[in-house]
Amino acid sequence: MIVQALAGLYIDSTFYFTYLITLPFIFLGFYDMIQTKRTLMRNYPIVGRGRYIMEVLRPKIYQYFVESDTGGTPINRITRSVVYQRAKEQLSSTPFGTQLDIYAPGYEWINHSMNPLDLNEVKPEELRINVGSDKCTKPYSLSIFNISAMSFGALSKNAIEALNIGAKAGNFAHNTGEGAASLYHLKNGGDLIWQIGTGYFGCRTKDGHFNDEAFKKKVSSPEIKMVEIKLSQGAKPGHGGILPAAKNTEEIAQARMVEPHTRVLSPSNHKEFSSPTEMIHFIERLRNLSDGKPIGIKLCVGDPLEFFELCQEMKKQNNYPDFITVDGSEGGTGAAPLEFSNSIGMSLTDGIIIVSNTLLQFGLKDKIKIIAAGKILTGFDIIKTIALGADACYSARGMMLALGCIQALECNSNHCPTGVATQDPQLVVGLDIPDKSRRVTNYHFHTIEAVAEILAATGLRTTHELRRSHIWRRISPTDIRTYEQLYPYMNPELSDQSQAG
Repeated sequence: MIVQALAGLYIDSTFYFTYLITLPFIFLGFYDMIQTKRTLMRNYPIVGRGRYIMEVLRPKIYQYFVESDTGGTPINRITRSVVYQRAKEQLSSTPFGTQLDIYAPGYEWINHSMNPLDLNEVKPEELRINVGSDKCTKPYSLSIFNISAMSFGALSKNAIEALNIGAKAGNFAHNTGEGAASLYHLKNGGDLIWQIGTGYFGCRTKDGHFNDEAFKKKVSSPEIKMVEIKLSQGAKPGHGGILPAAKNTEEIAQARMVEPHTRVLSPSNHKEFSSPTEMIHFIERLRNLSDGKPIGIKLCVGDPLEFFELCQEMKKQNNYPDFITVDGSEGGTGAAPLEFSNSIGMSLTDGIIIVSNTLLQFGLKDKIKIIAAGKILTGFDIIKTIALGADACYSARGMMLALGCIQALECNSNHCPTGVATQDPQLVVGLDIPDKSRRVTNYHFHTIEAVAEILAATGLRTTHELRRSHIWRRISPTDIRTYEQLYPYMNPELSDQSQAG
């Protein structure tokens, strides 16, 4: 009797357990059959859901199990690994030779000298430029490698703080992005480049126009060393930004001088100017309000004629920005329309060539510094960009990787798993500020160290000596050219001035 009772109890418990497991699937199957939005699930209840599960898992599976070391996008695994290793101060050498196909068209390199310099002859800490034309009374000594524009709102408060602390420790600059210089940018004392976009966040009136008094008050902060007027962004040139209401927290709204919990739009154009003449007057206006700090513009190059006309007006008025930031269409963003990221705007290489050559043509290259932005992550990236005509570089995604970004491609969803590009408090808290700030400092230091080692190998002491003739590109398996052959200077007689310090 006892055995029979136990057997019956076992059968009953098994039945109820199976019932509890299968019942939700039965209800889910009925729901799939009557819903009308997804045909696959309606025709294949429950089983059809596998397709949507695999869609979610596909990027992760591809990144960790399928992609090659050289084939991952937007940043391949080799480059990501270099950033992580430098940030963590781990072994960053590579074994067994290069994995790159050095005979493939597009491969680029710099030739070494038969008489290289001793490594001690090139000091990483001295690889800096002075930004400030004769119109500027408070020039700034800028590192050749800095944190690119990323706003508080696009990035979390912990990410902003870690970047700024890292910049202070490493003596390089931190661009605020167009979301204003927030408390988290200012509280730790790192050098800032305050970016002002079309929304004039942090220095605006209620109706979205520029506010002189608000600007003057904010720019007087000793942490703000330069001001950058954003005309366009490489990842979405000609398109304004959108801050969703869900991301517009009390803190973000206070920094931007907007109403919290509302959808905030950045217009596609500036309200304070609409012509080269008006732009130059606005630059002069900001220079006066800032008591002579360097004022620059940022743009992704579009119609070359428009930039030519701007330089023409600069020459005519004998007035110009202290620096120009050139953003390439390969630049990153938290979110952008597909067509704008893929099919609008000029690449960094072509943009730098046009800006540098046009400034040379008008005799302005020695007065206006060029800062480059657009997928710059390694020492060689910096070397070849400066050789093209830039004076210094920004990096956004490199600095994000140093913070711990795993390229999860969740920047636009507010679900960034590493707490970098999200405002979700439960995710933000996972980003440890002291640890990640050290990684940012380490990444910058070792990348600049790599630049110094490359310069020494080529027999050069400073980046000011780099020319387009130093960089080579493979055109075909049997044809190689220098950058100077591919991208000749506008006026060969001015070549020696092309990188004037």
